[in-house]
Amino acid sequence: MAGMTSSARPHLNRRLAEFGTTIFAEMSALAVSTGAINLGQGFPDTDGPEEIREAAVRALRDGRGNQYPPGPGVPELRTAIAAHQLRRYGLSYDPDTEVLVTAGATEAIAASLLALLEPGDEVVALEPYYDSYAASIAMAGGRRVPVTLRPHDGAFRLDLDELRAAVTDRTRLLLINTPHNPTGTVLTRTELAAVAELAVERDLLVVTDEVYERLVFDDAEHTPLATFPGMRERTVTIGSAGKTYSFTGWKVGWVTAAPSLVTAVRSAKQYLTYVSSGPFQYAVAEALALPDSYYEDFRADMRDRRDILAEGLAQAGFEVFRPAGTYFITTDIRPLGEKDGFAFCRALPERAGVVAIPNAVFYDDREAGAPFVRFAFCKRPEVLREAAERLRNM
Repeated sequence: MAGMTSSARPHLNRRLAEFGTTIFAEMSALAVSTGAINLGQGFPDTDGPEEIREAAVRALRDGRGNQYPPGPGVPELRTAIAAHQLRRYGLSYDPDTEVLVTAGATEAIAASLLALLEPGDEVVALEPYYDSYAASIAMAGGRRVPVTLRPHDGAFRLDLDELRAAVTDRTRLLLINTPHNPTGTVLTRTELAAVAELAVERDLLVVTDEVYERLVFDDAEHTPLATFPGMRERTVTIGSAGKTYSFTGWKVGWVTAAPSLVTAVRSAKQYLTYVSSGPFQYAVAEALALPDSYYEDFRADMRDRRDILAEGLAQAGFEVFRPAGTYFITTDIRPLGEKDGFAFCRALPERAGVVAIPNAVFYDDREAGAPFVRFAFCKRPEVLREAAERLRNM
């Protein structure tokens, strides 16, 4: 028949068939339609430092970055990234061969997995995981093997024996995220040392997502996996400006790794966005040179916001897992007589005027994540207090 295609095959690549519209789009649309407070998607409701915003304006006016920037990123930013890694962690990277600027951390993740995986390779990833991990592994033809973080003594913990057991002869790389979204767990030095030992022993590559590196609270400490023995040459470290400087829309991320790994990731990245965020790259270069006082104040402010929301959620009847890092709080809804996070979150905007995210979307094992719900606390204190009040009254 005229107009019919020759095949009934679905239009969407079968590797992506399990991925529909993201839960963030669905819940953000619910927030708009109901007028609810959106504590679902992780973006601040205020901009970052004024001097960094002005640096972007200055770059625009001076014509820096308005045309295609260099493929690896502007030299000023690559130099600033290398200086930051050296100053903070003692990690020395050549800005010309070991640093790559990306369109946010999400592109860095996609480019790394597309570059380093071949069809059939297994990727051991911590579950629950940021949703782009699963899609990127699928696009690369890999197979994800989840290792589930489980609640223990008020936090989600990694079972190192389970991690070791997940590695097989088909495992190509470990995908590690610390500080961890969505649980807020920060892996300890002991845990990271065990991960490093496993990677060296089994000759595995590691992609490590450290975008929340500056958002650790209380006694937690972030230690890059690349600092451990034998790890610098096998680790792709991913960082980002969005979370640290509260300019998530700029989409400036980066990769630091040994030259051969950066070359591989760049080979994939050049056919994704090629380049992006020209003027913003110059501004982020200035942001990375901010004094320690900025980071201390930023962390203290976010810790206070965490505490406002955590206390409000506890008073509303949730079991609260107070995060050691990131700007998300995971809760258990079973004390409220609920057990289905999807149903709970879809009803919450009408019921309480608040939007949250069901953690089950971050799990392969949906049942394991079913009772957990994530709230973002990167909002103004008055917004968090209002959300807490609404939840107490639901």
